[in-house]
Amino acid sequence: RYGYRRVHVLLEREGWGTNIKRTYRIYRDLGLQLRNKTPKRRVKAKLREDRQKAVGPNDVWAMDFVHDQLATGKKLRVLTVVDTFSRYVPVLDPRHSYRGEDVVQTLERVCRQVGYPKTIRVDQGTEFVSRDLDLWAYAKGVILDFSRPGKPTDNAFIEAFNGRFRAECLNQHWFLTLADAREKME
Repeated sequence: RYGYRRVHVLLEREGWGTNIKRTYRIYRDLGLQLRNKTPKRRVKAKLREDRQKAVGPNDVWAMDFVHDQLATGKKLRVLTVVDTFSRYVPVLDPRHSYRGEDVVQTLERVCRQVGYPKTIRVDQGTEFVSRDLDLWAYAKGVILDFSRPGKPTDNAFIEAFNGRFRAECLNQHWFLTLADAREKME
């Protein structure tokens, strides 16, 4: 019923001065191992039939990444965010690499200026399923709406925007530095 750490604490309380490694070894040899429960997600992905169209600004945002490279050959990742109601683009943020905490920092900076969305539609990328983004969304009351794997049409607004963004900006310009890329994208 208890894990080996809890059993060790109970043995310590009873006066058995044992090492935790010994407790673990005996616990394992007796076959008392508990299976680890998977933690429940704090923010649930919405169901497909639950999806509503955006009815106003900051209702639904769509978010994805676009990849490119600088003139030096160094890789460039651009976080693109689109408000699906007004087609306003609050974020076009190029960086060399992105982690979940970088996405949270960028969203926090932008949301302080334009307001928090109710829902953000994202794909199953590692930055979007990260614990950092999940905790941020839970704390701010934002629902993360994950698209189904292999179904880019679930997030069609951002895919269409990324296609236009690549044709009208990325394919038209030659970026020398990260600052140059930020300036031209703006």
